[in-house]
Amino acid sequence: MVTLEWRLYEAGYCTHPERATRQGAPARACEFPALVALLKHPTLGWILFDTGYSEHFLQATAAFPERLYRMVTPVHLSPRASLAAQLRRDGIAPGDIAWIVVSHLHGDHIGGLADFPQARVACSREAWDDLQARTRVGALRIGLLPALLASWKDTPPRWFEAQASVPLPPALDAFERGIDLFGDASLLLVPLPGHAAGHYGAVFDDGHGPVFLVADASWSSQAIRDNTPPPALVTAWLGSTAIYRDTLARLHALHHAAPEVRLVPSHCHEWRPEPHA
Repeated sequence: MVTLEWRLYEAGYCTHPERATRQGAPARACEFPALVALLKHPTLGWILFDTGYSEHFLQATAAFPERLYRMVTPVHLSPRASLAAQLRRDGIAPGDIAWIVVSHLHGDHIGGLADFPQARVACSREAWDDLQARTRVGALRIGLLPALLASWKDTPPRWFEAQASVPLPPALDAFERGIDLFGDASLLLVPLPGHAAGHYGAVFDDGHGPVFLVADASWSSQAIRDNTPPPALVTAWLGSTAIYRDTLARLHALHHAAPEVRLVPSHCHEWRPEPHA
């Protein structure tokens, strides 16, 4: 069995009413970190799951209409807090990143792609095709910023859907099958529909059991434990309320049936790492 080393980074954060992410939660503004997983494969090297915010995101949202993105969810990012800057301080240069696995195409997940121009990118073709079918304003309305993907014109991603479909570990039976991205069962991609087109999580083993990066299938671990979705207005705005709630219910059932599986949402304060020195 191939195991991966991993750690989480926070590449900026946004603020938003907590109630918008979990029904019945307080209406106060809450910080939602943009969490990124750095994985180390024994032969492939360094892999990122998403990239968080970066200066490229701030540039892409500097003018209207894209400025509305930052007005709805104010973004906080200091120059030293970008993922690339943090990795450099840990001795990892941008050119050391071999792969970036993109959970979905919302701006807070791909904001730092341009900081790693030598990395290969893996992404859902469904997500890409959905973006291509939208106008500039239509994309912005659901949190998509095509300007962040300009570099893909030269190097097409490795499409998830073109890779082999395989059974998932027994604990994840409710999610049926996954996609074996690298052909060695080290990183299995799991469709988590409802939040956005082509939205995927990732499962791997770190030697202590399964880790399931669930991206935005839930904004918090608390919502998974309680099976408490966001208000229907929010999920209908971004994707499908019925499908999102079905995905969340399956994660909730997994949490109770197999507590050894660590479920890691991309914006959960419970998984927020200690501030980088």
